[in-house]
Amino acid sequence: MSQKFAALEDGHRAFIERQKLFFVATAAPSGRINLSPKGMPTMRVLGATRVASLDSTGSGNETRAHILASPDQRLTLMFCAFDGEPMILRLYGRATSHLRGSPDYDERISQFEEVPGARQIIELDVDLVQTSCGMAVPLYDYKAERDNLNRYWLRHGLANLRKYWQKKNMQSLDGLPTGLQAELMLPEETPPRNP
Repeated sequence: MSQKFAALEDGHRAFIERQKLFFVATAAPSGRINLSPKGMPTMRVLGATRVASLDSTGSGNETRAHILASPDQRLTLMFCAFDGEPMILRLYGRATSHLRGSPDYDERISQFEEVPGARQIIELDVDLVQTSCGMAVPLYDYKAERDNLNRYWLRHGLANLRKYWQKKNMQSLDGLPTGLQAELMLPEETPPRNP
C-alpha cells in the first residue's frame, strides 16, 4: 500500500497545498521525541526536494533544539487527508532553522505572509517521500483557521515576544539549547505587517 519516491511529484505538491494541518516530528540523539501539529497557511513547497514552513512562537521550541542537537538534523513532516480520497504523505529529510532577523530568514520570508509571532523558518531538504493509504484516518470538515495566535502577538508586540522567548523558548523539555540567545540581542526591528 505504501510507495516511496525520491522527490515530490506534481500530485504530491497539490496534495500538500490543499492541507490545512500537518505534523512535524523531531528527535535529538536521546531524550523525548517531539510531535507538533501545525496549522495556518505556513507550508511552502520550494522545489522537488525542498519545502519550508514559517514557524510561530509557541510554548516551546523542541523542533529547533532537536535540529541543533541531532548530527543528521533529521525531521519528518506528515500530511494526511481528512476529506476526499484517503492518503498519508510523509517527507523525510534534513532540516535547517533560520531565525527571525537573520540574513537567511530575511532572504526566505518573501515566500510567506509573515505572522506577528514568527520566530523561524524551518527548511527541509527532502531525501524520501512516502505515501500510504490513510484509509483509517477519519473524515473531518474544515471550518476555519483560528486567529488566536496572531491576535495574541499583535496585541503583545515585539518586546513581549522577545521576553516570551527568554522565558519559554530557550531550551527544550530535556534542557537542550534552542540557540535563540543571539536572536534576542538583535536591535529592534520593524514589526511584521498585519496578516
